[in-house]
Amino acid sequence: MKRTKIKLLDTVALVKDMPEFGLVSGQVGTVVEVHSSSAFEIEFANLKGETIAELPLAANDIMLLHYEKELANS
Repeated sequence: MKRTKIKLLDTVALVKDMPEFGLVSGQVGTVVEVHSSSAFEIEFANLKGETIAELPLAANDIMLLHYEKELANS
């Protein structure tokens, strides 16, 4: 399976629970900084737009979300 490159401002989901940060698997976040091709700063916010957590995560800890099939296959 081809892995799509994660970029700044992409929408991602957490793939594991992180109770120490109040986060659960599936929680949606935004890439706010790209440290390297495998390390990213992700911001998680509530529905009011308030930041819940912002932390560095490895590519293995997140999955890129797609809004359209064509984007997922590119």
